[in-house]
Order: sequence, then C-alpha cells, then structure tokens
Amino acid sequence: MDRPAAARNEQLPPPYNETYPQQYPQPYPQPYPQPYPQPYPQVHPQPYPPPYPQPFPQPYPNETEDKTGVAVIPPTDHHDNIEMQDSAPPDYTQAFEDMNCFSEAVIRRAFVRKVYLTLVVQLLITVGIICAFIYWDTLRKWARGTPWFTYAMMAATLVLIVVLSCCGDVRRKVPLNFIFLGLFTITEGLLLGSVTVFYSAEAVLWAVGATALVSFALSLFAMQSKWDFTAASGSIWAICWTLVSFGLLCAILRSQYLYIVYASLGTLVFSIYLVMDTQLILGGKHKYSISPEEYIFAALNLYLDIITIFLMILQLIGLSR
Repeated sequence: MDRPAAARNEQLPPPYNETYPQQYPQPYPQPYPQPYPQPYPQVHPQPYPPPYPQPFPQPYPNETEDKTGVAVIPPTDHHDNIEMQDSAPPDYTQAFEDMNCFSEAVIRRAFVRKVYLTLVVQLLITVGIICAFIYWDTLRKWARGTPWFTYAMMAATLVLIVVLSCCGDVRRKVPLNFIFLGLFTITEGLLLGSVTVFYSAEAVLWAVGATALVSFALSLFAMQSKWDFTAASGSIWAICWTLVSFGLLCAILRSQYLYIVYASLGTLVFSIYLVMDTQLILGGKHKYSISPEEYIFAALNLYLDIITIFLMILQLIGLSR
C-alpha cells in the first residue's frame, strides 16, 4: 500500500538549498590533480672558494704619483696593527704552580713568625736570669763561690742541645718540644748568669746592647743580601772547627792578646753563622732552607748564635778594661 506523499517527504533528507533556496545544489568537490613525482634536482658542482684577495701593489717610497700624474695613496692594511697571538693551547699547570708558590709563601711567613716569637721569649727569659745574677747580691756572691754550679749547668746545657738537635721526635712533638726548649733556655740562662757575675754590670749591659744591635743589623742584611751564605755552609763549618782549635791553644798559652784575637774571630765567625741561619729560616731563592716543621730547631740555632756573639763581645769588653 502506498504511503501518502507527505509521509514520503519526511523520510527524505533536506534539500541543500533549504537555507538559500535560490542556489542550486552543488556537486561534491573534486580533488586537485597531483603532479607526478619528479626526481630530486641534481646538485651543481660548487666552485672552490676564491683565494684571499691580494693586497694592492705598494708603490715605491718615493713614488707619490702614477704615470698619469694622479696622486697615489698607499693602501693601508688594517691587519698590521693586530698582534697575532700564539695558537698554542693554554698552559693550566702555570696556575697550579702559582697556587703552590703562594701557599708555600704563606706557610714560610707563618714559620718565620713562629721562630722569631719563640726566639724573643727565649732572649727575654735569658736577660731576666742574667739581671737576677747581676743585681741580686746574695745570688751574685753565691755564684762566685760555687764554681761547680757553672760546670753543672754547662753539662746540662750540652745534654739538652744534643737531645734537641738529634732527636727529631722530641723537637717536633708538641708540647714535648716546648718543654725541652724551656728547660734548655733556663739552664743556658743560669750558665750565663754564673759567667756574668765575674764582670761588672756596666760591661754586661754594654755587651747586651752591642749584641742586640749586631743581631738586628745582621738579620736585616740576611733578608736583603743577594749573597747566599747557605751554599757555603761547609766552609763556615770548617772555619768554626778551626776557631775551636785556636781557642784550645789560647787556653794553653793564656795570652791576653791571643784571647783578644780569639774573641774577635769568634764574633766574626758567629756573625756569619747568624746570617746563614737567618737565610735558612727565610728560605726563598737560597740553596738550602729549614723545613717549616723545624721551628724549634731554627729558634735553637738563632739563640745559640746570638748567645755566642754575646759571650765574645763580653770577653772583648772585659779584656779591654
């Protein structure tokens, strides 16, 4: 049975021209025609890069005009003022060497401060003990009447010098090194006190002042001098033993003039020793130097040099009176 026309129209899709009834229905769009695949274009051979342009020929120094009479301005090359730097790779080891030098310099300065601080304390203790023997009449009279005390202090001083010089564990281990150095300083002060009681207080003070002045001047000389005394340590050691032999000869002959010569030579030799030991402590460009761990040994060397110079100057002053 046929359906009515209205029912058939409800089942049909809406016309395309429902919104714009004046337009006719359009057909479906056709795809654009695609071109056939073409092969890749051939790469044309590239020419080699042209060489660097050659500079214009330079005219002769006297040639300021060309053949046509036009002034010639010589071309300038802006590359002339550019300094070509070395194309070698940077040397990074130089930076590490500079850092090592800086750290060594800092350690050396701290070592020098520690040595001289220890030396100043030793000298102050020694001067205090000497003043006690000079100005305390009871102690002065007792030291003059007991010569065994001088020999006992001399033996104790020699033993402590050997211990501090030969036993590395003793002079490097804290506080054992300061204990032994303090004992040595006290015994050396007592030894010097028992010796100075045989001289007048004025002579002792003159000797102390002269020793301080000489030591200060020699220390400055050692810091500023270009001469390396550490390289001549063997020769100085031989001269020192020659001086010891000459001292034994003076003790046998007992001549005042020989004593004066001995004291003069002793002052000169130990002044050189003071300069050499100072350069050993400072290090730097000198041939030999003392390790920063040996601050006790360095202070001991300087102390012995200064004390020996003091005794030689005191002997010269006593013999001249």
